[in-house]
Amino acid sequence: MDNGYFSRLNQYRTLWVLVFFDLPTETKKDRKMASSFRKKLLDDGFAMFQFSIYMRFCASRENADVHLRRVRKNLPPKGKVGMMSITDKQFGMMEIFYGTKPMEPEQPSQQLELF
Repeated sequence: MDNGYFSRLNQYRTLWVLVFFDLPTETKKDRKMASSFRKKLLDDGFAMFQFSIYMRFCASRENADVHLRRVRKNLPPKGKVGMMSITDKQFGMMEIFYGTKPMEPEQPSQQLELF
């Protein structure tokens, strides 16, 4: 089979994990919890897409499940958090604009995972 076949197949097997959240920030304790949650996402390899939306590229469903479990483990006691996994193909079809100018969706970083 040609290389294009495997490339297309890969777009359906690799995933993007998105974490959406709306956390309370009224008190100093709330702000600390929200900041801690964001820091844990960054420490786990997520990148900020928008202020309350973080994303991470995963090479497989199994890898995505590991990161989803980590997010669940670090959920703050208050606020709303949503998680979603989409294929690389779906992510690539997203339309992104900065003002009225179209932007290219972020490309996955070439990261090596050892565990």
